[in-house]
Amino acid sequence: MVIAIDGPAGAGKSTVARAVAAALGFTYLDTGAMYRCVALAELRGAEHPERAEISLGERVLLDGGDVTEAIRTPEVSERASQVAARPEVRRAMQERQRALLSDGDWVAEGRDIGTVVCPGAELKVFLTADDRERARRRAEQIGADIEEVLADQRVRDARDREREDSPLVAAGDAIEVDTTGLAIDAVVGRIGELAQSVRSA
Repeated sequence: MVIAIDGPAGAGKSTVARAVAAALGFTYLDTGAMYRCVALAELRGAEHPERAEISLGERVLLDGGDVTEAIRTPEVSERASQVAARPEVRRAMQERQRALLSDGDWVAEGRDIGTVVCPGAELKVFLTADDRERARRRAEQIGADIEEVLADQRVRDARDREREDSPLVAAGDAIEVDTTGLAIDAVVGRIGELAQSVRSA
């Protein structure tokens, strides 16, 4: 079974997806980390960063080196949003993601899981939250000014929604979950209930 969780930056996708996977005993796929690895590889001078060796798990490895913390810097976040808009990068990452999701039980999060990577996912969730709430969460996470994060977030949102290749949109059969003002446990519980209803249908 695949649970696809899509949504804009700062909606809580990574935190929620990781917790849902743990609660259900599924494997968690952080597709954002894959794009961040490509971004870091490019920042380090790689000519074809989309070909880099990426290993996901408790630690994230790029060409054999631990980059778990390095891929979370603001510089990498900004570059990741840029490289993710490039068709050759999206195709390379989508191919890897499809291969992983073809077998087993997964919770995968990103921008295009339910629409492009795995349109046949048994459960599709579109996670969202109020713009300022999303910015506040990200600002706390990286220790930045909320207004600066909000401005950057609006640029990233526009880039994600307007790109020609796999734009950020909710799948037609996705269930929207607004996380504004909700504790993580409540969101995880809601998705767990949805997964249970799908499995027992």
